[in-house]
Amino acid sequence: MSLIVQDLSKKYGKQLAIDNLSFSVNPGEIVGFLGPNGAGKSTTMKIITGYLPPSAGTVHLGEYNVADHPMEIRRRVGYLPEHNPLYLEMYVHEYLSFTANIHGISGAENKARVAEVIHRTGLEREQHKKIGALSKGYRQRVGLSQAMIHEPELLILDEPTTGLDPNQIVDIRKLIQELGKEKTVIFSSHILSEVEAIADRIIIINQGKLVTDVRAADLNQVAGSGSLIELEVENPGLDFSTITALGGFREITSVSPTHFRISSAPDSDLRKAVFSACVSQNNPILTLSRKTFSLEDTFRYLTSGSAQRLADGEVQDNA
Repeated sequence: MSLIVQDLSKKYGKQLAIDNLSFSVNPGEIVGFLGPNGAGKSTTMKIITGYLPPSAGTVHLGEYNVADHPMEIRRRVGYLPEHNPLYLEMYVHEYLSFTANIHGISGAENKARVAEVIHRTGLEREQHKKIGALSKGYRQRVGLSQAMIHEPELLILDEPTTGLDPNQIVDIRKLIQELGKEKTVIFSSHILSEVEAIADRIIIINQGKLVTDVRAADLNQVAGSGSLIELEVENPGLDFSTITALGGFREITSVSPTHFRISSAPDSDLRKAVFSACVSQNNPILTLSRKTFSLEDTFRYLTSGSAQRLADGEVQDNA
């Protein structure tokens, strides 16, 4: 089932949490939804599920407008919120059976669905325990189970691997990939390697606005790929004027008074210029190395304002 978000905005008083946001998701896609804290990810997800009304814009799931058909949307969407709300006094099996009943699943079908989601999320040994007695990781699995119980066509997962240990994270990754073969999945995460491993597409928002929407394999190309020079010198006060004037230069970030990161375009290698600047200023080099952009570097580049500054013809020198 396709999802279309069109010109979506959400205000909390005077604060604009989402600002004219538009994107679409095709049936069967797994989409990683990224952004720094406060970017508007959770608010967007709550609007898609019908939990929150938008201030402006529309959301369509297939033929249904979320605002006009909230019950139809609830039948077709499974939602795992960031702060996983559970009835801690209930037993796992009891809670999932209760959730299935809410969705109109009863009798033998109820038992079958509960058994299936318990198996798929690895809750067999915990199914007869009270939810309040579970670790955070297993509570997260219970939350994922309730999101899947009614066989939704769209799964919205807000930080689904929060609190899981490395082995559990691998299991949930595999499960999301399996679910993506039969459902549309949108999930948020702060673990970028996780998104890169799972997602077909990556949507990044910042300050409520769309930053990029691209296939996961092409994300680095959005930032023009590029490279980073790691520079550490002995003395503070290094003058970068000869470097910032060079073609291909992007940005200098000061880690400390003597430690800098210099980003450049993919076809520019500024190491010789950096070396010459240090020699001319009689400032001994302790570290000088070059690497290509990682996913984390690209994310920081796209959400720190650097991309917009370059688009506007500006260069930020934080040194």
